[in-house]
Amino acid sequence: MIRINAGDSKGCCDRLSRRTFLQLGASGLASLSLPRILQARGNAPAAKDTRVILLWLEGGPSHIDLWDMKPDAPAEYRGFWRPIATNAPGMQITEMFPRQAKLADKFSIVRTLHHGDTDHIGAPHILLTGRVGPTVGSPAPTAPSMGSIVARTVGARGPGLPPYVVVPNVGGGKYFGGHYVGHAYDPFDVGSDPNSASYKVHNLTLSGGISVARLDDRRGLRRSLDTLRRDSDDSGSFDAMDKFEKQAFDLVTSQNVTRAFDVAGESEATRNRYGRHTWGQSTLLARRLVEAGVSFVTVNMGGWDQHGDLKAKMETYLPAVDKAVSSLFQDLEATGLIEKTLVIVMGEFGRTPRMNTGFGNLPAGRDHWNAAFSLIMGGGGIKGGRIVGKTDSKAESIVERPVTVEQLHATVYHALGIDPSLQFLDRGGRPIPVVDGNEPIRELL
Repeated sequence: MIRINAGDSKGCCDRLSRRTFLQLGASGLASLSLPRILQARGNAPAAKDTRVILLWLEGGPSHIDLWDMKPDAPAEYRGFWRPIATNAPGMQITEMFPRQAKLADKFSIVRTLHHGDTDHIGAPHILLTGRVGPTVGSPAPTAPSMGSIVARTVGARGPGLPPYVVVPNVGGGKYFGGHYVGHAYDPFDVGSDPNSASYKVHNLTLSGGISVARLDDRRGLRRSLDTLRRDSDDSGSFDAMDKFEKQAFDLVTSQNVTRAFDVAGESEATRNRYGRHTWGQSTLLARRLVEAGVSFVTVNMGGWDQHGDLKAKMETYLPAVDKAVSSLFQDLEATGLIEKTLVIVMGEFGRTPRMNTGFGNLPAGRDHWNAAFSLIMGGGGIKGGRIVGKTDSKAESIVERPVTVEQLHATVYHALGIDPSLQFLDRGGRPIPVVDGNEPIRELL
């Protein structure tokens, strides 16, 4: 069975279940589910040859501790670490990111992103889909994710590959899916930790007792049974089915696909450079996938809901992110793919600039903050070494150049060559554009 597994969920502070709704199966291609996935993208318009890697810091990273530090603020605001200079004039980031500081000319910081939701239901939906959606009492998604829009409009850049992948698993990613553009554009869930010795992409594994030869026999049998209807078909639908079924078959059997998912094909030095942990190896896998032709890869990095024990958690998380992000930019530049690959690092909001006094039995942390927070993005034609927007002396509010989530999405679609006014019908039959507003972040273009 080709199965997109849900993976385990790691809830945030809302304590609500985050088990994904995503599970798609096809037994030996006897079902047309996967061919239909591929068929649905077959009419996608031409766009720029750009790919996206989204490093999704689920839970909300602390902007004042990472990308918008305020060393002159009172101690309960400025936190535990100091800013350091980067190779981009005037740009400082946390001292916990020394590797990124050496290549900050490759990315830019947006410091004034904001939106109107402070919970782990609505906020991720806004960031991932560009639209206000569910509430705590009704957590179901109401709009397609950015990755699903890309899958629907662009498709994959290489043969036999899924257009949209989540690594290492969907986990709590309720809002990664296609919703009204169709579940055919939900992400391909790797469903396995590429840092594990038992790493195996189950989605590409045939069920027990089904060999590739037997699978091909089934395809041949079906074609024989359909001969009479095929002869009388003037619409070309059977020829189209052959095409997309072949692509589904290639997804399971293609050496190109197998190689793309095989992080063991990298040298030990490269794997160590990214970090021998889930986040590092997942980022390395994301790089391999875009090199092979996947159009949108989300690396799902959960655990940033740090209401307590901020210092200890950050001292584990930040070096891991630093190795992964810096290695990714280094490799994209070395392979010449940096102009074709847009990298985004963000979560659903920031954290309160003023630290709390503790959370339960844990020492001090930071709570949710949506009034002003940061992200980084680079590659894919985005200018590097820039800072967009400015917050006040405590990183609490915006004083210059507010940036909306809609502008972020319009920037991504601009980089991909997708018309932001392109419309799809929602579940009620109403035409909905891929983003409300078509104004990108002009400073970065």
